[in-house]
Amino acid sequence: MMIAPAFPQDWAIQEHALLVETFSSFIWKVRLLNDEIAIVKEIKIFDDDKDELRGAHYLRWHNDGACVRLLDFQDRQMLLEYAGDKTLKQVITEQSDSDATAIAAGVIKDLLARSDKPAPTQLQPLRDRFQSLFEKASSDYLIKPDSFYVKAATMAENLLGNQQNLRVLHGDIHHENIMRSKRGWLVIDPKGLYGDMGFDTANMFYNPLNQTDLTADPARIANMAESFAKALNQSPRHILDYAVIYGALSASWHANDGNNADEAEELMVASAILDTSNHYF
Repeated sequence: MMIAPAFPQDWAIQEHALLVETFSSFIWKVRLLNDEIAIVKEIKIFDDDKDELRGAHYLRWHNDGACVRLLDFQDRQMLLEYAGDKTLKQVITEQSDSDATAIAAGVIKDLLARSDKPAPTQLQPLRDRFQSLFEKASSDYLIKPDSFYVKAATMAENLLGNQQNLRVLHGDIHHENIMRSKRGWLVIDPKGLYGDMGFDTANMFYNPLNQTDLTADPARIANMAESFAKALNQSPRHILDYAVIYGALSASWHANDGNNADEAEELMVASAILDTSNHYF
């Protein structure tokens, strides 16, 4: 039986309903004293909660544009602007995948626009994000030096050693983290990184999950690369290379957790992206 949440008294929450429980958080839909609807994200205590806590610094830094607003943050609870209940994933079925990609490109362009505000010091440097990939590649090299992980780690070393257009990064942009609000399309659930802005397009290539007929389609991969490259004024090859190393990173996380099916899916899509990338010079 779930214990009723203890929200901060000064939030004056009148009603609450649990929307979802994830491995990291409880997400509540709440009504405030002025009848406004908001969201409370209550972060659980677990070993790797740093992503969630860094996300609060990202939200506080943005606090406008195509990012959900952080209204308050006390203890391990975030009071957030209500971002609606329609995700970008629904655009794929209601309109088209190309329409969803165009919307995402606009959102990402807004998020990564140059800012004079200093970046929060609490963000994770992008290279540190790839530690799992580098460790997996090192262990693979001893038994299978031509493994995809080894190739991807070499690519990652080159990319991360020559980063372009450093920005405050969301770190986990995908179709279910972009939502339609009364202010327009907004991102939710950031991880809070700092590095090459091309990285923030990478996870889009792997989503929606479990739809490899779509995500591994070379035409779709090329369309996404062209759209994101235009939005960020980077080359399609640069965008695709970040997508490749992101997929290898994600696969290494699945490998560590023993999720063989998810690992295989990530590697299959990453291989398709690499094949497409090789067509750009």
